[in-house]
Amino acid sequence: MKKVSECYGKIGDGDRQFDVQFWQSQGDKAIFDAALDMVMDYLRLRHEHVDEPRLQRTVESFHKI
Repeated sequence: MKKVSECYGKIGDGDRQFDVQFWQSQGDKAIFDAALDMVMDYLRLRHEHVDEPRLQRTVESFHKI
């Protein structure tokens, strides 16, 4: 069973402790995946399509100049 966490309040209230505790409990992979989802949403909204984001590109060669 999946644990559900909720916090009620007005938007803009100064207490961010719930958010901090929630994301710290999720771990690094979940935080990165959520950030990548936000980047993909931004690209869809801003450019109406999604190319491969720079964070996901593969480096094929490396040259020292």
